[in-house]
Amino acid sequence: MGWRYWVLGPVDPVYRRNVTWLAGYRHPRHHGGRLLAAALQEVFAEPAPLWEGVRRVGDPLVVLPALFHALWAGRLAADLGAPVHERMPVWAQAAE
Repeated sequence: MGWRYWVLGPVDPVYRRNVTWLAGYRHPRHHGGRLLAAALQEVFAEPAPLWEGVRRVGDPLVVLPALFHALWAGRLAADLGAPVHERMPVWAQAAE
């Protein structure tokens, strides 16, 4: 048949928790709109601490869900193998 498969080892627990938590922001209602998405891309064009970038964009209650949605969608990136915290570097992914 030509089928192949790989048996993978266990997933890093920190990475799994981070991805599971970000999955809660995958719904489009967390996108925040084009202006907020563009502002996040601009602020994180160069790697910057999460909280510093959020405060530069606006109200954290509005900005954080959009940031987490962008992380989930792959428009922003961070090291998800480390615990998420306010000083973790976040950066914009290159446009395709």
